[in-house]
Amino acid sequence: MTSPANITPNLQQIMDGIEQLWPASLAESWDAVGLVAGRPDQEIRKIIWVVDPSLPVVEDAVQRGADLIISHHPLMLKPVNGVSALTPKGRVIHTLIENQCALLTAHTNGDSAVGGVSDVLADILGLEECVPLTQATGGLPEEGIGRVGYLVSPTTLGDFAGKVYGILPKVAGGVRVSGPRDAIVSRVAICGGAGDSLFDAVRSANADVYVTADLRHHPALEAKEATLDGRPYLVDVSHFASEWMWLPAAAQSLINYAEDSGWDVEIMVSNVNSDPWDFCLNG
Repeated sequence: MTSPANITPNLQQIMDGIEQLWPASLAESWDAVGLVAGRPDQEIRKIIWVVDPSLPVVEDAVQRGADLIISHHPLMLKPVNGVSALTPKGRVIHTLIENQCALLTAHTNGDSAVGGVSDVLADILGLEECVPLTQATGGLPEEGIGRVGYLVSPTTLGDFAGKVYGILPKVAGGVRVSGPRDAIVSRVAICGGAGDSLFDAVRSANADVYVTADLRHHPALEAKEATLDGRPYLVDVSHFASEWMWLPAAAQSLINYAEDSGWDVEIMVSNVNSDPWDFCLNG
């Protein structure tokens, strides 16, 4: 995927493009988005999109010649007192700097923006009349965390869960479902990544089923017991898998921006699986 142009952009120009596509103002107050490592005047010829800036992912990207890694998840969401190579995050920083590779994060701004993580999932599942589960402060009406919309035709929970399983990258954890297999669902709420903080919004939206990741025992059990008819049913997926789906769409958006800007830059998606689980024993 290469832009047919002859202008090599610098990092600042890429950052300006990211800001137009996924404004930092859409990020949640607790988040850490933007530039993590790199010089703004550095020339950028190859960009690789990743979910997690873990060491294997970063090492793979620099081996493939990346000048810039755009990561969905922040490397350092919490403050640190140093980046010594004695620590995992320090080793990532040293690998980046030693290989002159910049790192940029687009996290909850990538979730909230139009065409973000949940929008992509909603499109792939064929949802219609989608609106955010929680609207972005100061954003457009269609911007915010999560989405809720309608299936083109009602279907059973079992068939719907099977469709979710079929579209996601295959990981050890698979897909877990709470609810009767033959229950009919039509209105669907989605939040890519961890979404158990949005249960109140999901209930207020009258969703039949909620697709999200990292559902813990107590929040899931409490959600299941919160209504008499068991709705919203729950479809629990891999955090990595649910957010990886956004990367090709995000990369294409940046490709389009690069072509409009006349840049000669290669933009790719990492194929390294950073889901933390390797295998699952079941039954």
